[in-house]
Amino acid sequence: MPCQAPEERIRNFREVALGYTEEQAVLEAQRCLQCKKPKCRDGCPVEVLIPEFIQAVAERNFAEAAAQLKEKNALPAVCGRVCPQESQCESKCIIGIKSEPVAIGRLERFVADWEMAQEGQMAKEKCTSATSTVSPKGKKVAIIGAGPAGLTCAADMARLGYDVTVFEALHVAGGVLMYGIPEFRLPKAIVEKEINTLCQLGVNVQVNMVGGKTFTVEELQQKGYEAIFIGTGAGLPNFMGIPGENFCGVFAANEFLTRTNLMKGYDFPNALTPVRAGSKVAVLGAGNVAMDAARTALRLGAEEVSIVYRRSEKEMPARAEEIEHAHEEGVQFKVLTNPVEIVGDEQGWVKGMRCLRYELGEPDESGRRRPVAIDGSEFFMEVDTVIVAIGQGPNPLVTQSTPGLELNRKGTIYADEEGRTSLEGVFAGGDIVTGAATVILAMGAGKKAARAMDQYLQSK
Repeated sequence: MPCQAPEERIRNFREVALGYTEEQAVLEAQRCLQCKKPKCRDGCPVEVLIPEFIQAVAERNFAEAAAQLKEKNALPAVCGRVCPQESQCESKCIIGIKSEPVAIGRLERFVADWEMAQEGQMAKEKCTSATSTVSPKGKKVAIIGAGPAGLTCAADMARLGYDVTVFEALHVAGGVLMYGIPEFRLPKAIVEKEINTLCQLGVNVQVNMVGGKTFTVEELQQKGYEAIFIGTGAGLPNFMGIPGENFCGVFAANEFLTRTNLMKGYDFPNALTPVRAGSKVAVLGAGNVAMDAARTALRLGAEEVSIVYRRSEKEMPARAEEIEHAHEEGVQFKVLTNPVEIVGDEQGWVKGMRCLRYELGEPDESGRRRPVAIDGSEFFMEVDTVIVAIGQGPNPLVTQSTPGLELNRKGTIYADEEGRTSLEGVFAGGDIVTGAATVILAMGAGKKAARAMDQYLQSK
């Protein structure tokens, strides 16, 4: 897919990948074999009608392709950009055995962008069609959290005829799509358009409503919400627990990215949120969040940015495309390396890290080879900024304010595969149940929970 050149894009926050032209999309769609038993669909957590929408693209019927996509997916433009297709639908493509699999994600993005370019007309028609054939159920449903899981659950419940209200703690809806993923990978205007389409289904979105503080689950029940879905995600950053993490110049990746993305720090001084990237930056971790933080630091003016990871590049959890883009943009990869202390100067600012070198041992419970520190390998790494990107835990506000809600050992909500929790009428899904995972898995959980909520409400 065409992209901005690396030397150009590291100086701006515009989207890196530029998307298919119509001709490119049709040619790619025509590679699809239209398997009688399509395995690609089995690899999609939100059950997108993949062969059907690709066939419509191959026939240049883009309106039909958009309709097929939106039948199952409330956020196709988002999924087409950030979904890890290479490990899901595309990993199942039969063509991928001997060649490159069909680029399902890029086709999804093309169709969603084409539909948006029609000034939302199709979306309005689709929404009108979806809601006009369903009788209102006359029952109120509350969704706590307007991230991928909550928005998907809200869309499906609205299509079923329920009166849906989404409560969001931040001042905008979108969750991690807005605060976590940089503009150059997911433009916020795209997210806003997808959410507008959702609102056209009749979903009421209330922002600045902090679950567990502004209201509780019990209070929502008292106000007549007969089913409640908790999709508050994993927004509590993890730290390494090593000395020096309190020095000035140490950021949680969540804070660094939220300042840059949601508060438009990339546009300072036009926006009023300065973000200090420093000149020599170390990003600890190697997932998608780490890649986002590293590439953001480069764009904010850092001279040297390094990913510091205790395993090898082969074990990195980030998408292959994000690692490739980071390499192209000049991010350095210091693998088999881990800090044991962050060192500060007399004024309390970071001046470096004491690190150890590692080698790989036998696989651990995750299936990845275990990193083993090499004796006597300690060295000093000079940096002035450290960004910690080693995962997030569940925000405890809702769970702590909801008596009787059973939790797992790590503080996530215990729920079955359909999202049922230990409390009657209360469902949960996404990162608040699984811990930090992908956007598409959270959306899949929202979809499953919507089915279970419908069954529950029908049985009352």
